[in-house]
This record gives sequence, C-alpha cells and structure tokens, in this order.
Amino acid sequence: MKCLKIFLLFSLLSVAFSHDTFDSHLLPRPLILEYQENTETQSKELEDEIRLHCASWRFSVEANNVNPWKTIPEECAEYVKDYLKGRAYGFDLERVSKEAAVYAKSVELNGDGKDVWIFDIDDTLLSNLPYYADHGYGLEVFDNVEFDKWVEKAMAPAIKSSLKLYEEVLSLGFKVFLLTGRTEGKRKVTVENLNNAGFRDWHKLILRSADDLEKLATIYKSEKRSEMEKEGYRILGNSGDQWSDLLGTSVSLRSFKLPNPMYYIP
Repeated sequence: MKCLKIFLLFSLLSVAFSHDTFDSHLLPRPLILEYQENTETQSKELEDEIRLHCASWRFSVEANNVNPWKTIPEECAEYVKDYLKGRAYGFDLERVSKEAAVYAKSVELNGDGKDVWIFDIDDTLLSNLPYYADHGYGLEVFDNVEFDKWVEKAMAPAIKSSLKLYEEVLSLGFKVFLLTGRTEGKRKVTVENLNNAGFRDWHKLILRSADDLEKLATIYKSEKRSEMEKEGYRILGNSGDQWSDLLGTSVSLRSFKLPNPMYYIP
C-alpha cells in the first residue's frame, strides 16, 4: 500500500509538471472559477461604465447640450428610474427651490403689483411621475392622447419643494403667473388639480389658445412673456423644467431650471 501511494504521488507530480502530457481532466484546476470571477468583474465594470455614461447624458440634458431628443437612451432606463425614484431627484428639486427662494428674498419689489414670478405647471408645480412610471420614465415616445387622459384625472401631486417656493414668492409680494403648454380645453381640470395640490392665489393662468397650438413652446412662451411686459409687468423670476420655459425673448431677470430627464419640449 505504501509503495502504491508513492507511485501515485510521483505519477501526479509528473503530470503536474509536464506540459506535453498535461490533461486538465486528470487534474481539475480552478480555471472555471477564475473565469466566473473575471466575468463578474467585467460585468461590474460595464455596469459602472453605463451609469457614468447615463449620468453624463443626464448632465448634458440639464445643461441643454443634448437637443432635440425624443426618448431617453434605452441603456439608461434603469438609471433614470433609479434617479427619479431615489433621493437624488428630490435633493435636486429642493436645491432649485432653495436657490430660487434666496434670490426672491434678495429682490427689492417696487410695491406697485407689477413684479412677476412665472411658473410652468407640468413637472414644475405638479408632478407627472405617476404617469411616467407607467410609461418607462421617458423610454416611450410621448403620446398626447395618453397624457391627456392622465391630465383629465386631475390627480397629479404637488412637487413639495415647488409648493413651498410658490407660497414664499406669494408672501413676498410677487404676482404669480402660471404659463403652461396645456390647452384652453384643460383649464377647468387644471384649476381643479392645482387647487387640490395646494396651489392657489395666482394672478393669471395662461394656456394655449387655438392660435398657439402649432407654435413651439419657446415661441409661444416668449410671446406670452412679451405680452406681460407690454402690460407693464416686470418679470423677475421664472421656474420651469424645460429650457423652452426659460429661453427665447422677454426672459426673466433670473430663471431656475428644475431637473427633468424624462422628456424634451422644444
């Protein structure tokens, strides 16, 4: 038995150190385990790379460097979902409102009722996240018919940080104008939703008339701001989730862009 053990030992050693006669079936080595660990590492690296790519894409969207676009990149679906459902989106919203409030408090109003703050409505005052949760958080091409069904429910909740800013702006003495891309046909349901969400005491609610339907948002909102100025109003602040809420002509003294990686409106 001792001789047999010695024989087997020398046999194994000879196989182990002989490259010509080596057969992996005789001596299982941890090659498969090493391959699995390497795959996991590569998968993690790929996942990190995608998240970096998507974070860069979102930054470019918010900076208005990426336009126009119709849907979020397919590989960024989970990233955008995690951002919107996680703490980061809430922090970003709060940061915008806090900075806007600091500015609002620093402005010396004229006291003649002509100092104006403009708010967009959708995803600026009212959150449409419940709708977009059912539509891939921007992964699907925007569907006007489906979105109108959501609007008719008048169930959009308030963005809490925006509601706080809204109330602060009113308390400071600003006239509040609500300037939305919604159509006149949605006035009643929009007022209902705003009131239910806690928004009240605005000076004027402006919606698209039949003559405005074919206009790009940037042009439509610029024209409405121009009309305000012609009436003697001074536009000191403007809050919106789209650059088309803020750019164009007759722009406000300060504008505040809320984050929105779900869709782009020109």
